[in-house]
Amino acid sequence: MHIPDGFLDPIIAATTYLIFLTYIGYSIYKIHNKIDPNTISLLTVIAAGIFAAQMLNWPLPGGTSLHFAGGALAAILLGPWLGALSMTLVLVIQCLVFHDGGITALGANVLNMGIIDVLIGYIIYRLAIKTLGAKNSSRIVGAFIGGWLGISLAGIACGFEIGISTQFPYGWQISVPVMGIWHAILGIIEGIITALVISYIANRSPELILVEREVIEA
Repeated sequence: MHIPDGFLDPIIAATTYLIFLTYIGYSIYKIHNKIDPNTISLLTVIAAGIFAAQMLNWPLPGGTSLHFAGGALAAILLGPWLGALSMTLVLVIQCLVFHDGGITALGANVLNMGIIDVLIGYIIYRLAIKTLGAKNSSRIVGAFIGGWLGISLAGIACGFEIGISTQFPYGWQISVPVMGIWHAILGIIEGIITALVISYIANRSPELILVEREVIEA
C-alpha cells in the first residue's frame, strides 16, 4: 500500500499532503499537554512493532503490494491522535530511510494508513465497547471488524488515488477493485491479529487500551 514516487500527479500529491499535514497538526494540538513517559513508551513500542510488520510486502498485479498496516491496533491502544502520530512516524522513517513509499506520495500514504485506517479502527472499536460493554467478546468483535474494515477502506482509498492520477496507466475502475478485493482478504488476517493482540493486552494490562478508558470515563 506504500505508493512510490511517480504514481500520483502533482494535484493529488498536494491535496493528500494538505489533508495529512492538517490532521497531524490538529493531532499535535489535541495531545500536546497530555503526554507522559508511559504514553511515550507505549507509542514507541507500538510504532516499532508496526514498523517491523509493515516491512513484509507481498506483490500484487498492477504494480502495487500488500502488507499488514496496523492502523486499527495503534488507534485502539493510543486513540485517533497519538495513533495517527505513531503511524506517521513509521511511514516517514520507511520513506526517508528505507525508500518504502515515495516522498511525493507520503501525504497519500499517511492519509491511507495513518488517518483512514486509524480513524475507522478507533470508531469501530469504541462503538463495540460502548454498545456491548468492556468484555472480551466485544473486544474481539470490535478489534476484528476495526482491523478488517480499516485496512479495506484504506486500500480502496489508495486504489482511488492511484486510479484517478494522470500518471498511472490504469484507471480507477481497475485499481480500486484490485486494491479493495485484495485488502479485504488481507483484512481478515489483520483483523484476527488485531483481535488477538487486543484480547491479550486486555487480559494482562487493560489500562493500556485508551479507547476503553475513554468510554468508561465518558
